[in-house]
Amino acid sequence: MTKQHKRWSRKRKIWSVAATLVVVMGAAVLGAGGYFFHVAEVRAKKDFVGSGLVSKKNPLYPQQQKWLAADTETWHLRAKDGTKLVGSYLPATQPTNKTVIVIHGFGVDHKAMAPYGEMFHRMGYNVLMPDNRAAGKSGGKYIGFGYLDAKDYQGWIKELLAKNGKQSRITVMGASMGGATTMMLSGMNPPKQVEAYIEDSGYTSVTDELHYEAGNMYGLPDWLANLIIPVVSGYSKVLAGYSYHEADAERLLAKNKRPMLFIHGDNDKFVPTRFMKPVYEASNGPKEKYLVPGAAHVESYRTNPAKYEAKVRQFLNQYFK
Repeated sequence: MTKQHKRWSRKRKIWSVAATLVVVMGAAVLGAGGYFFHVAEVRAKKDFVGSGLVSKKNPLYPQQQKWLAADTETWHLRAKDGTKLVGSYLPATQPTNKTVIVIHGFGVDHKAMAPYGEMFHRMGYNVLMPDNRAAGKSGGKYIGFGYLDAKDYQGWIKELLAKNGKQSRITVMGASMGGATTMMLSGMNPPKQVEAYIEDSGYTSVTDELHYEAGNMYGLPDWLANLIIPVVSGYSKVLAGYSYHEADAERLLAKNKRPMLFIHGDNDKFVPTRFMKPVYEASNGPKEKYLVPGAAHVESYRTNPAKYEAKVRQFLNQYFK
């Protein structure tokens, strides 16, 4: 064998090994993407998320129990893609045209927001609390991560207007993924009857949140998360109907010109506190922020119930008179 042939033989071996490594790496990334898609979006009990219900030791327990014992109405809605959605509605004690729509977070159902529903009802509002798609009594196989949910809540708003009349006035409030849903909804040009928003512990985008959790929960380095998350987004687009580029609260907030209150705990390790600054800055309507010292994820209300309620009441008195 000539020297030239030997060189070509070595090059072929190198290219063969390189090609094999690329194929193996590609298969590994695709497999990891499928795994993380299942963890993130497929309807199933999430072991890393509790029920959302608070214990008797929690200062919000009496409010939770009061809401859960209330004689709520059951509302039904069919989403644009045919998914059957279910919600709980409690009219105010004294008739009013003001309603607060309350949106729950990831891996739980509307009951996780019971203390908030009770708070708004006690303040004199009608309260509508649906189960998101793929949660509670609602149908659906895939979690909407705020984007599909925001579209569903456009349907809930139309249903509310149909039932309560076009003279209705609406505030939307959500926590965690519900906060992200609230922010995304604000950029989707909802009806004029939606006058204000309150978001608590929402994330900037699904990409940012999953990138953070890839490191926080699984210890993945940034470079690997950067490879896997676009694959997860691809699975999401094909199977669930949306990409993570679409599910971007920060981008959609730029279209919002209505009042919004941003709330976050300064000890949030699930949706990091640093996410509050970019979403606050992105919104183009009147805005306020409330950073709660010592509060963990969606713990701002529990940390200081009186101060939390006072801030919410002050915001609503100003923008939802």
